[in-house]
Amino acid sequence: MSSNSIPARSTATLNVVEGDLEVGRHAIVRGEGTPPSVKVSGTVYVEEHCLFECDLTAENIDAEGDVTIKGDLQIRNRVSVDDGRLVVTGNMTADRIDVDRSLQVDKDLKVRDVDVGGTMEVEGNTSAQKIDVGGTFRARGEVESHRIDVGGSVRIESSVNVEDIDVGGSVKINGGKASRVDVGGSFVSRNSLEFEEINVGGTVKLEGKSKGGDIDVGGTLKVEGDITFGSIDVGGIVSISGTAEGGDLEVGGKVRADSLQLTGELSVGGVAEIDGELTAENIEVGGRLYAGKAIAKSKVSVGGSIETERGVQASYVSIGRRGKVRGTIKADQVRISKRASVEDVYAKTITLERDATARNLYGEKIHLESDCNIHGEVQYTEELQSERGVTFAKTPQKVNELPSDF
Repeated sequence: MSSNSIPARSTATLNVVEGDLEVGRHAIVRGEGTPPSVKVSGTVYVEEHCLFECDLTAENIDAEGDVTIKGDLQIRNRVSVDDGRLVVTGNMTADRIDVDRSLQVDKDLKVRDVDVGGTMEVEGNTSAQKIDVGGTFRARGEVESHRIDVGGSVRIESSVNVEDIDVGGSVKINGGKASRVDVGGSFVSRNSLEFEEINVGGTVKLEGKSKGGDIDVGGTLKVEGDITFGSIDVGGIVSISGTAEGGDLEVGGKVRADSLQLTGELSVGGVAEIDGELTAENIEVGGRLYAGKAIAKSKVSVGGSIETERGVQASYVSIGRRGKVRGTIKADQVRISKRASVEDVYAKTITLERDATARNLYGEKIHLESDCNIHGEVQYTEELQSERGVTFAKTPQKVNELPSDF
């Protein structure tokens, strides 16, 4: 063997090595100085189960089997560990890291690209252009990266600053900035998050104040705090325990929020429950709508029932068959379908289809199809059309001016 080699199962103390260094199986390398260190100008070739009890600096590391560095590791170019694990108890820097099984860094990691086949764990901060892990990536400190690509799961206990997160399983982070998130299973942010796009197949949970672009979730979205967004599309359930402001919101099942302000459309297949005020360009609910107050610049269409504390206001309001409305309706045009029931309606044009029921109607033009039932009063300024079988509790009145609530 050359003079820059350490035999298998031996112990050597080094300081500066010119050229390459070869380290045999189960060898131990110690350094000189305080703290002890070894500097190699070339490549360190390592066989399996080697231990460096020192800081190590080199051009490259080319290893087979497990390697442990009890100190800092500074590699100017590339670290390659075939069929083994790399453990660094201090800080680690390199241009590229390629480890088959697992990488463990007990302090900070700074690298351009890192590729780990199994598990990657960093106790300190992580800075990398690209992180590619086949199994699990866990980090205790902050993570800054252009792209994180993990086949299994990601757990980051501090904040992130990442352009792209692409994970097959689950992700948990502690807020920060994640421009684009694509996760097959579940995504959780435990603190305030800035984002551009979130696409998750299963469930999403956001805590703190979230601000960003579009969210697409196959299952459920839970927001514990306020959120500002571009659009949200969720197949199942949306729950927001705070205020929500955004463009469009489309939910296949149920949505619940403290308050909801949209510049676009609210489309819900099942139930919408908004404790405070709901505003949108259009409101379309297949089942039940509950809101403190519901305001749409254009249209409100509900297949089932509406219950409000301070009423519904829109240009056009449509209630489906057998629907029920509790609260005042104010609109330009209102259409109540067959066998539906409403309370007070104020509109320019009001149409009640057959067997519909209302308490009070106030409009310019009112059309009542057959067998409708009006429990209160009817006031109109231009025209009243009533078909056979319509019953009035009071005689309809043509007036010059409708009540001030109109």
